[in-house]
Amino acid sequence: MIKTDNFKDYRLIDAGDKAKLESWNGIILDRPDPMALWPKQKTAEWKKAKAVYHRSSKGGGNWEFKQKLPEFWTISYRDLKFKVSPTGFKHTGLFPEQAANWDFIYESLKGKNAKVLNLFAYTGAASMVALSAGAEVVHVDASKSINEWAKENRDLNKFQDRKIRFIVDDCLKFMQREKRRGNSYDAIIDSQGNPIFETGNVTPMSIMDIVNDQDNSVFYILKDLPEDTRQAGRAAVKAFNVKSRFVHFEFF
Repeated sequence: MIKTDNFKDYRLIDAGDKAKLESWNGIILDRPDPMALWPKQKTAEWKKAKAVYHRSSKGGGNWEFKQKLPEFWTISYRDLKFKVSPTGFKHTGLFPEQAANWDFIYESLKGKNAKVLNLFAYTGAASMVALSAGAEVVHVDASKSINEWAKENRDLNKFQDRKIRFIVDDCLKFMQREKRRGNSYDAIIDSQGNPIFETGNVTPMSIMDIVNDQDNSVFYILKDLPEDTRQAGRAAVKAFNVKSRFVHFEFF
């Protein structure tokens, strides 16, 4: 398990019965989480939620506010600040479970003067982390409003003088144009074709058994790949001359 202790204002209080209870800088939210299949442990704590998100059988859902909340507030991670606001479909504008990945991004980019492409970049948490490490960032998301939110995060962190481009575009089409223009990036696979981040998912159960039994799919993420798997992946990257892009391989 990969842990992070760089959050200053976020805390997961409890999870269970397909929901999670979180403190966002002192504001407690009760949100659905279909992966929390076990029973709740701290039942008394759930009564402290200031807002509860209820799913609809027709899709989506709505927030029930137990008390009036600010339109938005901020949360701190490392020395960064992010805007938080309850939105449709239970989201808040930040995925705190990605903090271990932000730690990796920061440590990987610190002092390297890298050029980073952030696709499906959402409100820009990873972009801000990369900027804080000294990287130049191209931030791409198809939603104009989400890009504006990312700009607010840039301004919250006083990064107006850092090198970042906000682009509203379809990520696949943007990548295709970047390829034609001959532009390359250092993440996730750099311009020399060298992987700078490798991880793997392991599914303990047979996928066919899961399908046939209509069971839940479960997997876990490896922090360190087995050497034979790592070598096979790198050989595939080299064989296909992969450069400047994210790749996914499956080995059976």
